[in-house]
Amino acid sequence: MVKPRHSRFDCAPGCAVEAAISLIDGKWKCVILFHLLDGTKRFNEIRRVIPGATQRTLTNQLRELEMDGLIVRTVYAQVPPKVEYSLSELGQSMTPILQSLKQWGDVNIDRFARSPSIAA
Repeated sequence: MVKPRHSRFDCAPGCAVEAAISLIDGKWKCVILFHLLDGTKRFNEIRRVIPGATQRTLTNQLRELEMDGLIVRTVYAQVPPKVEYSLSELGQSMTPILQSLKQWGDVNIDRFARSPSIAA
């Protein structure tokens, strides 16, 4: 099921952060966007690089990213149908954010391998 559309933002302090996070708050959205930094990919290519995502979840996350203008879905009229996903201009503008998340993750990856009581 696709998530409900974004709530109204009242522009209180933190509003811009809330608005930005609402676009990427799905479990796999940042991961999808990160893999699209390498260029255009077909659905099965995305599935291969994100094996933990179910087909249904991946489909829903891609639809939401497309509706929010972060990715472009291109359908080619051929048999069998060919569909490709790429970052839109808005999605490309997230490049420094996604790269920073990866760098932070690289530095702190050992925290995620520990038990929850130790990492806190």
